[in-house]
Amino acid sequence: MSDQLETATLGGGCFWCTEAALEQLAGVESVTSGYAGGHVDDPTYKGVCSGNTGHAEVVQVEFDPDVIAYDEVLEAFFEIHDPTQLNRQGPDVGSQYRSIVLTHDEEQREVAEAYVEALDEEYDDDVVTEIEPLETFYRAEERHQDYFAKNPDDAYCTFHAKPKMEKVREKFEAKVAK
Repeated sequence: MSDQLETATLGGGCFWCTEAALEQLAGVESVTSGYAGGHVDDPTYKGVCSGNTGHAEVVQVEFDPDVIAYDEVLEAFFEIHDPTQLNRQGPDVGSQYRSIVLTHDEEQREVAEAYVEALDEEYDDDVVTEIEPLETFYRAEERHQDYFAKNPDDAYCTFHAKPKMEKVREKFEAKVAK
């Protein structure tokens, strides 16, 4: 167990789905839903959903690098969303749902760029994932934290979050927290 946790900030559609899927991984200490990549201070869910703040719905993943490496977090992230869809994921449309990796340092940038470059070879369509340095992360309102856990019967969660969670459990069976 590492003394030092690392942080990954990722956006791949609705943060409820991304949070629920990634928090299952062993070594992930916490996942926080929020907003990043925009031009408005202290954005709100309503403002972000309007598409006028420039922010993406993202999650911040705090993880133990001795248990799960950054590239493994990226692998799970790219498994649960389509990085070829520009400004949308499934039923969610708008720049707030874009595929984006917000890096915390040069090493993360290099790993993310190499990962996206390799992914581009796997898809017929271009990978449109943005890679940018994180400037500011804004924690989303409390009602959005642990949304799936609090609302497991919500129709959106049943149709969108649950399949992503199952995909992570299936594909990353050895990395899912017991």
